[in-house]
Amino acid sequence: MSSQELRNKVQLLWDKFWSGGISNPLNAIEQITYLLFMKQLDELDTKRKDDAEFLKEKYESLFEGKFKPPGMGEEAEGVDKDTLRWSHWKRFPADDMLRHVQIMVFPFIKTMGGESSHFTKHMENAVFIIPKASLLVEAVKSIDDIYDTLKAQNRFIDAQGDFYEHLLKQLSGAGKNGQFRTPTHIIEMIVELVNPKLGHRIADPACGTAGFLLAAYKYIITQFSSDVEEDEFGFMRGSLADKLTDDKQRKILESKTFYGFDIDPTMIRIGLMNLMMHGIREPQIDYKDTLSKGYNEEGVYDCIIANPPFTGAIDKGDINESFELDTTKSELLFLERIYKMLRIGGTAGVVIPQGVLFGSGKVFKQLRQMLIDRCELKAVISMPSGFFKPYTGVATAVLVFVKGGETENVWFYDMKSDGLTLDDKRNELMNKDGSRDFGDLHQVIKAFRSKNKIEDRKQQHFLVPKQVIVDNGYDLSYNRYHEEVFEEVAYDEPKDILQKLGSLEDDIQKGIEELKGILR
Repeated sequence: MSSQELRNKVQLLWDKFWSGGISNPLNAIEQITYLLFMKQLDELDTKRKDDAEFLKEKYESLFEGKFKPPGMGEEAEGVDKDTLRWSHWKRFPADDMLRHVQIMVFPFIKTMGGESSHFTKHMENAVFIIPKASLLVEAVKSIDDIYDTLKAQNRFIDAQGDFYEHLLKQLSGAGKNGQFRTPTHIIEMIVELVNPKLGHRIADPACGTAGFLLAAYKYIITQFSSDVEEDEFGFMRGSLADKLTDDKQRKILESKTFYGFDIDPTMIRIGLMNLMMHGIREPQIDYKDTLSKGYNEEGVYDCIIANPPFTGAIDKGDINESFELDTTKSELLFLERIYKMLRIGGTAGVVIPQGVLFGSGKVFKQLRQMLIDRCELKAVISMPSGFFKPYTGVATAVLVFVKGGETENVWFYDMKSDGLTLDDKRNELMNKDGSRDFGDLHQVIKAFRSKNKIEDRKQQHFLVPKQVIVDNGYDLSYNRYHEEVFEEVAYDEPKDILQKLGSLEDDIQKGIEELKGILR
């Protein structure tokens, strides 16, 4: 989180959970996400109602009618759904609030997706574990305050992802099983490069909080929105989608566009709620190990955007037998999995550790051959190690490739800055005029889209013909092809230097004598 004010407020919320008896960061972020979901359901429903009135369309509120929690007798009438709104129950006395959320509101949100949905299936075992009324009251106040700050800063792209990123700092190292969240602005850059469109099936094989899928959704609806504004990293984004008037297309976008997989039940629930509270009514996120024998989808997705975990070696006995690569390295297997998941002509944008680009082992070369010979490898964008601090210091890169295309040239770009400092603090960089410095973020996109890419390898970005890469053993490291520019520096002869030093010494001595005369 780049705002110190916002960082302090989230830290305060975390402290409240810690002192309230919920000290595990993943438990805390899950409980916070439940509250965020309750808050955003109210906000989103109100916005949709207002949008419908503006567009003169019909809208059926989520909070119309009655709700009867499971276990209530048939004779029971239930409660008015309007009482389940955040804005309604947050005014209750503390004990009444806790009881109402436990007995009514939480059971209501668990059934939001309908009986057959992924959401309902994965929420079945969810538990609301906030133990004290005082903690709930303080959490509600803090979340309202944080939301006001998010709105004021135009930062409502992945609020709970930002919470997750901050809370994850409480964990040691890179987090549980190598988990760490990709910064939102890096995700947005990759989405711009991949350019997902309405009607595409978009997937992330290790989705976590679903930040990539959410960013793709925001990118798509921006094309159909009249309320486009610049977000904090200079990307133009909209949310109204008022130009998307085809009901069939809208339904496809909301229910048959975004697909995610993960092996952490907590992340699945967070990811589902993340997408739903931003307007995706039926996100398709499921519990699947996409590297295992139990996953065999091939050739079904138009776009894949991902930052799969770099967890090192995995159990060979669990690896899907269809993989060509004979390895247990997850970063290599995920790339083959992504290749397999794409349909012919589908595009991927993937974050990888830079070691994949130049690893000398047989399997590393085999993977790079796959990307170059069976795909159109469009771009290799190198990023310095600081981009993912404080979670990891691994230098990374982004690969953009199209399955089934033919590689003629590969475009290389060396990112030096993403608009934040490269230390653990990751503070914003500013220009001399006080405006934000976005580093290379937008230059990468502009240069990538240019039809006149340069071949001069002395520049920060350049094209390299496929044959040159083949001749270099399929090495894809930027430094292999970049040509350094050396400026010739002319030095004086030693005798001339000595002469100048002697003259300088005389001048100094003369000055000292003059100073002594003044002091007398």
